[in-house]
Amino acid sequence: MGYEAEEIRQSQEIFYYLLEHRELQEEQEQLLYRAYAEQESVQNLVKSQGEVALCNIERYGNVIYLIPKEENHFLGFSKAHLKTALCKSNGTDKDYYLSQFVILTILVEFFDGQGSSSKSREYMRVGELQNCISQRLKEGAQNVPPEEEEQKGIAFSNMMEAYEALRSDEKGSRARTTKEGFLHNILMFLQKQGLIEYVEQDEMIKTTRKLDSFMDWNLLNQNNYQRIRKVLQEAAQPAGGEHE
Repeated sequence: MGYEAEEIRQSQEIFYYLLEHRELQEEQEQLLYRAYAEQESVQNLVKSQGEVALCNIERYGNVIYLIPKEENHFLGFSKAHLKTALCKSNGTDKDYYLSQFVILTILVEFFDGQGSSSKSREYMRVGELQNCISQRLKEGAQNVPPEEEEQKGIAFSNMMEAYEALRSDEKGSRARTTKEGFLHNILMFLQKQGLIEYVEQDEMIKTTRKLDSFMDWNLLNQNNYQRIRKVLQEAAQPAGGEHE
């Protein structure tokens, strides 16, 4: 299939805009948005450039997103980069997996994967999040014996150990060696990525339209939703038990 020079130029302009901003909103860049949404040839060219750059290009509602693939460590994050960004300076793999568990907990608390929209609440207090993390880790460590953790695919005992190693500071310390500082740093990271709104003075967490759209249209199709729920459901299910 041949492409016109103008179609190629438009696709390059759109892809460059996505590289710079990670999203393209109709209300801000109407001409570029309409070129992508209304011209199949332009859309195919943009998606092709995304494939070469190990990215998915997806349109949710009136916003086009550039989403780096899991193996894309140039536009996305490697495990080493995430460990540096989310954990204390001498963070171990236990600390890293704990940080991922915190993020999964946030997703499950905000989204239930049911109905026309997966979102189940508008906001969450930081104190409530901290209580959820403590409770899920405690239940998981109690209900999944260490010898079964590899089979289950989640090491609750290791994450519990890392969480308990963090000090507690009621004064709201921002040090990553405290529970409060550890959560604060993760929330600031998610806010920087445009996924949540973290209102520090009110200790309130809200999700953004970007995260809401991603969860509704991508992550929480039923196959992916069941994978995510399974991780945290292990915490609530006694070994050998069955859910109702």
